[in-house]
Amino acid sequence: MKTRIALAQLNCIVGDFAGNAARILAAAETAFAGGAHLLLTPELALTGYPPEDLLLRPAFYDGCRAQLEQLTQDLLRFPGLHVVVGHPWLPAGAAPRTNDLSANGGMAHGAGYNAVSVLADGAVLATYLKHELPNTEVFDEKRYFAVGQEPVVIELNGLRMGLTICEDVWHPAVAARAKAAGAQLLLVPNASPYHLDKENLRLDVTRARVAETGLPLVYVNLVGGQDELVFDGGSFVLDAAGEVVARMPLFEEGLALVDFDGARALPADIAPTRSLEAKVYAALTIGVRDYVNKNGFPGVIVGLSGGVDSALVLALACDALGADRVRAVMMPSRYTADISWLDARDMAARLGVRYDEIPIAPMVDAFGGALADEFKGLPEDATEENIQARIRGTLLMALSNKYGSIVLTTGNKSEMAVGYCTLYGDMAGGFAVIKDIAKTLVYRLCEYRNRSADFARREVIPERILTRAPSAELRENQKDQDSLPPYDVLDAIMRMYMEDNRSLADIIAAGYSEADVRRVTRLIKINEYKRRQAPVGIRVTHRAFGRDWRYPITSKFQE
Repeated sequence: MKTRIALAQLNCIVGDFAGNAARILAAAETAFAGGAHLLLTPELALTGYPPEDLLLRPAFYDGCRAQLEQLTQDLLRFPGLHVVVGHPWLPAGAAPRTNDLSANGGMAHGAGYNAVSVLADGAVLATYLKHELPNTEVFDEKRYFAVGQEPVVIELNGLRMGLTICEDVWHPAVAARAKAAGAQLLLVPNASPYHLDKENLRLDVTRARVAETGLPLVYVNLVGGQDELVFDGGSFVLDAAGEVVARMPLFEEGLALVDFDGARALPADIAPTRSLEAKVYAALTIGVRDYVNKNGFPGVIVGLSGGVDSALVLALACDALGADRVRAVMMPSRYTADISWLDARDMAARLGVRYDEIPIAPMVDAFGGALADEFKGLPEDATEENIQARIRGTLLMALSNKYGSIVLTTGNKSEMAVGYCTLYGDMAGGFAVIKDIAKTLVYRLCEYRNRSADFARREVIPERILTRAPSAELRENQKDQDSLPPYDVLDAIMRMYMEDNRSLADIIAAGYSEADVRRVTRLIKINEYKRRQAPVGIRVTHRAFGRDWRYPITSKFQE
């Protein structure tokens, strides 16, 4: 007998119970109209992911429980349709864990569960509790949830389907328990955030489970931006041989229908793969769009310098929001080259954004006059450079306060790593779009945006911005490489040390000079205090500064 399963790739908002339920209902309507027997939604679809410390509040569970009950009744309009919904679950009479995280070694106690329930015909038919709780990288589920232990298998049209949740599929024992309980197919709802090469990693892991169990697998992933995380969707179905028989597009909401003849998955639409640059650009675009829209900002402001970083951020902002919601502000100083003015104006015109110039020379002079007696007899240094950056940051934040638009900062990961940025200056803003993008990748993304058929090969970033030597333009004839190693060297050392946790000896053995390695790693260490004060930004690597990177500011450790 054939069974049709609908995969719902949803963009949920944390805490928006009613809105998320409406998304599930809309997907159910489409699935029902398409003849689906079962609809699979992502992990914690009812609450959004990750709810973080909202899970410590009883009212959060109360609101979720009430919405789940309402959703169960609302689904009566689709008789026979089974809907798998992710939600936190608290046993009757229990309380969520408190802020006291010291007991039981920091593990969850008296807590709720990360659950999925099967809803059909006005009833909850089954509830599965997640067995494996991730507590690495950006995940912190042991802070909130207790561990489930029992397999759950549901039967529909004679097909027995075993429920799992996200991290469960990374552990062979969970899939084995489902098979032992009679499962012929694995259902895997996910909230799996994007990072570089995550697609291939997921496929490797799920194919291993299919190979071990001989069971086909349906994998549904969340899509959209949530603070610094981006979820990329890319939901898929593997047959019993581990071959992809269906795959949904990346970074797009949608619904797919896949048929099973018994437990045999039948071929369906397979979205094409995309280049690394296309995926990263899409991740940044949806990250900007969702952060701005979900938090209710009317638009964004970008400090446009005529350099490559602000050029990329401006292009991303326009692609995410439309030019009418983007404002570019050029703030030239006496050190700003004429070509910076010309290129900034040119790019703003190409994109059709509002563009304004606010010269900062009078303000720099005013600061210099106020500090003249204090600085008398002392040479100029980074102090005077930072004053310029801080004046610019103040102007941008004043415009943000007055008009309500959020400032997008333009610092990249290479700069953030080594502290080539100014607190309360170019770091001032509300959302750091490219804080996890290495400088070498910045150039690749700009080339992709200019040359890709995805954008009709429309060149929006002037070529000279991509070919001139990068400079902060805070003093005469300044170039980034006056203070830093070449970016290809800097980025490679940063990646090996910070992202891959390689030792200094390993990095030197890979062919980089000991002087460069010690210099870069020292700068990474001493600039932790700056990064702690940076705005949140989009994560695209498996280890970003922020939640992934937890190094002390005060430390005497030397490797």
